Amino acid sequence: MMKRLVSITVALAMAMMLFTGCSSNEGGADQQKQTAGITAENIKVGVIHIGDPADGSGYSYMHDQGIVAMQQALNLSDDQIIRKNNIDDGDPTAIETAMRECVEEGANIIFATSWGYMDTCEALAEEFPNVIFSHGTGYKSNGKNFNNYFGRIYQARYLSGIVAGMKTETNKIGYVAAMGADNSEVTGGIDAFALGVESVNKDAKVYVKVTNSWYDPEGEGAAAQSLIDDDCDVIAQHCNTSNPPSAAEKAGVYAIGYNSDMSVEAPDAVLCSVLWNWGAYYTEAVQNVIDGKWSSEHIENYYKGMDVGLVQLSDLHLVDDDVKAKVDEAKAKIEDGSFNVFDGVMETNDGKTVGEEGGTLDDATITGGINWYYRNVVVK
Repeated sequence: MMKRLVSITVALAMAMMLFTGCSSNEGGADQQKQTAGITAENIKVGVIHIGDPADGSGYSYMHDQGIVAMQQALNLSDDQIIRKNNIDDGDPTAIETAMRECVEEGANIIFATSWGYMDTCEALAEEFPNVIFSHGTGYKSNGKNFNNYFGRIYQARYLSGIVAGMKTETNKIGYVAAMGADNSEVTGGIDAFALGVESVNKDAKVYVKVTNSWYDPEGEGAAAQSLIDDDCDVIAQHCNTSNPPSAAEKAGVYAIGYNSDMSVEAPDAVLCSVLWNWGAYYTEAVQNVIDGKWSSEHIENYYKGMDVGLVQLSDLHLVDDDVKAKVDEAKAKIEDGSFNVFDGVMETNDGKTVGEEGGTLDDATITGGINWYYRNVVVK
């Protein structure tokens, strides 16, 4: 979850890390470094959620499912996990309070899951050098105890675009977006989706409605309904609740879910969902802290995709075998590296071109430089 992106450089290796620390209630100079790691019995993990995982679907739910997977894989007890829920990422005071509480409760590593938590992570990482601050979706890091993590969600979005492009009958596909073109994560996802649509349906267009909020249940539902009213018969999304699929089901049209498998909420509408498996990162990160492999001299950011199972497409629903075959074909090419989604020269919706023949966009551009829409995208 993520607000306005500026130019970003994202390192490509998973953090192989040797820093650990044991936090006291006072933090800072009173903390003692442990070069040999922290025993699994003694480690404590903090996590800051923008929503409530108890909602059972969406962004915070899937992050927390990753925390649960990590906890089970490493055999941690419930009291070793410190959760701070419903922390508005636009409220600096609430964010700082939640993170300080995690430190006071003994957290050795804190996962901050939303874009707006980034600056507070940066500041507190300096104050508490022996606590690791790992920020989801952002671009800042300090090379010591503050990194960022995200993934190649555009890979799964491309596949979902194939599904939408083959299923639409009106050739109007709606897309509820949390942020506009200044946010590369959202815009890049839209473009990947649009590329997938065009690969199977050159007549279809993707109509984007922006909510300007990472978490706005009412606004997300209203945006979806607006697109439906404009004759969009498939509704995709980059937002945090299942309200768009629910609106689609009520209107008798189709939907593409995000974060969790939203066919649970809207079984008669959802064709597939673009999924995160955050446990792939959380498990490895916490294990590295336990093993003493997180180094204050060498900290790297994390950016992976289908290759480690961090992102994936759910099972397909309400589609025929031809759709499944097209998705499987494209998925195989992404996984074997012969296709990278943002390959070659791409035309924008204002008549410009991006990319080079025979090339592919680099990660820095994908994460921080996609501030344009592909040619079949219409912003409402």
